[in-house]
Formats: sequence, C-alpha cells, structure tokens
Amino acid sequence: MAVDLSFYKSYISEEIRDEGRAKSRAEDIVLVLEQRGLAVSDDVRGRITACGDLEVLRRWLTRAVTVSTAEAIFEDA
Repeated sequence: MAVDLSFYKSYISEEIRDEGRAKSRAEDIVLVLEQRGLAVSDDVRGRITACGDLEVLRRWLTRAVTVSTAEAIFEDA
C-alpha cells in the first residue's frame, strides 16, 4: 500500500511550515527581550508577532540580544 506524500511537498505545506517557523521565531524574540528585563509593550509584541518574514524576524532576534530597549529592534527595519 503506497501512501501519497505529495501534500508534504506542496506549496501549501511549505507555507504552513513557514508560518510555524515565523510564530516560533517571534515568540523567541519576545522571550529574549523579556528575559533581558526589557519592557515589551503591546505595540512591540503585536508588531513582532504580526511579522511573517523569516529574514526580518532573524534580524530582530539578533538585535534582541543587545538592544537597550525593545523598540530598538526595529531601528533600520
């Protein structure tokens, strides 16, 4: 009995995986900011969680490690 795995190679499946990666990365950014003791406003949290661009989120995560305020991750964005 052969199992049809075509869905897992489809555009829709890749899009679902990307959304999951983006959500996870956004959660990581907020976690880093909070663990560093920075105040994360609802506006900042909303902007982070609304972003679906993995490259932008990666840039923000990198900045989250060193910025002095949560808002600073968006500079030059």
